[in-house]
Amino acid sequence: QVQLVESGGGLVQPGGSLRLSCAASGFAFSSYSMWWYRQAPGKEREWVARIDDTETFTDYVDSVKGRFTISRDNAKNTVYLQMNGLKPEDTAVYYCSALIYGRKWGQGTQVTVSP
Repeated sequence: QVQLVESGGGLVQPGGSLRLSCAASGFAFSSYSMWWYRQAPGKEREWVARIDDTETFTDYVDSVKGRFTISRDNAKNTVYLQMNGLKPEDTAVYYCSALIYGRKWGQGTQVTVSP
């Protein structure tokens, strides 16, 4: 079955960086677009970044443009989110996601940005 496993979250100071990873299995990873979402406490889950299957197209929510970079390694069935210039408002649980007969989610990884 589809499995998405995120890792790389943690506690970081404002201005710092983190790199999230999402290992995918159970489907033809190289044929599907991938997304990163996040959910902050008390808020709805929001889309953060998207990458198409061949890494030709990427897109970002305005609040992270110029700071976050989504990428993928189809040989490793892994999608990444490089986050630079982190701000306290980036604090959230980050999820990777794929659209395969419905939206599929990982378990999430916590990112906390605090002095």
